[in-house]
Amino acid sequence: MNPARILAAALAWLSLMSTAIAQTQPAPTACAYLTSLVPMDGGPLFLPSYPTAENGPLRSVAFLYDNAATVIALVGCGEAGRARHIGDAILAALAHDRAWHDGRLRNAYAAGSVGQYPVKLGGWWDKAQNRWVEDRYQVGSDTGNMAWAMLALLALERAGQGPAYREGAARIGDWVARQADSRGAGGYAGGKSGWEPSPSQVLWKSTEHNTDLAAAFALLETATSDKVWAERAQLAGAFVAAMWDDGCGCFHTGTTDDGVTPSRLLALDAEIWPLLAMPGLAQAHGDAVLATVDQRLRGGDGYCYSEAGGGLWTEGTAQAELAMKLLGRADRAAALNAAVDRERAPQGGFFAIAEATMPTGFGDETNPGTQRLYYHLPHLAAAAWAALAEAGFDPFTASPVRPLTGN
Repeated sequence: MNPARILAAALAWLSLMSTAIAQTQPAPTACAYLTSLVPMDGGPLFLPSYPTAENGPLRSVAFLYDNAATVIALVGCGEAGRARHIGDAILAALAHDRAWHDGRLRNAYAAGSVGQYPVKLGGWWDKAQNRWVEDRYQVGSDTGNMAWAMLALLALERAGQGPAYREGAARIGDWVARQADSRGAGGYAGGKSGWEPSPSQVLWKSTEHNTDLAAAFALLETATSDKVWAERAQLAGAFVAAMWDDGCGCFHTGTTDDGVTPSRLLALDAEIWPLLAMPGLAQAHGDAVLATVDQRLRGGDGYCYSEAGGGLWTEGTAQAELAMKLLGRADRAAALNAAVDRERAPQGGFFAIAEATMPTGFGDETNPGTQRLYYHLPHLAAAAWAALAEAGFDPFTASPVRPLTGN
């Protein structure tokens, strides 16, 4: 037989075998995927929230919440040394903003290594306007995102990475404390929206934001033994408790701009996060919350973002998986884990949603009159929550989930 033909046949066989092996090898765990994104060596780094997004507001942008959730997930996965690179980027942004030096962060930054100051914000070139454009939401400062930065820094401090992270969290916390709101049930207002020097005040109040703050302030009290943080945690927690509605077996998502009138659109994170974040709420309301979300927020084999519908929301389904572990529903947690795993993206990540688009039911402040959407794109926060659920790690306490008794 012709040697060249033998060689060609052998190479073809090897190619087929390599393809078959690649197709049969299991995808990396969510923890392994996140670990692969951050080198052990190197400096401060923000990860892209939507790594495959093309031109526009989502391209090369690192949302603060997504990166903070990733920090906590990496700590839960035993990779605090890698997580600190993102934590160091958060500290750099805190110290080197182009305008603010008062303890606030932005909702988003430019993805990539952080080595030049001021820390760069996200944006894109708009051909129609022939200029660089920034997103109104991204340059603002939501109190919930500030809380997640605090939770991330405190997770690093608890993992033995040094006191600078605790000090950074306290600085952010002092800024958030100035957003306290006396209207209605109290709590903390939404934060600031838009550009310096005069961003607008966000007047609505969010159950999700106040849940985050109750947890972050409680961790700060533990870390510092300063009772002022316990008082601030109580203020946020009282607002969350006031949002409970026995009639619907749910937490309202917050208030309208008047700070008093409840916002009645049901949203998954406002239901699930209080169970994970605030001691006692899971036992008091866990059964009712699960019944409500099962009835009104099911999406495919998991859960959607809100009553606006649209199919499975990967991140939220992973949040529900973690709540099931807390509540001792091992079978349901396993089923949700399988649903999350079916949303694997190439290279081991996770798609944000199962469908092409998903409405959230909430307005897009950058484009008034339109609704904020999720897209079928690989999403960092989806991977972070998949890893948190996989590791059984509660981001609000920076500790492993321990199933409650009596459920």
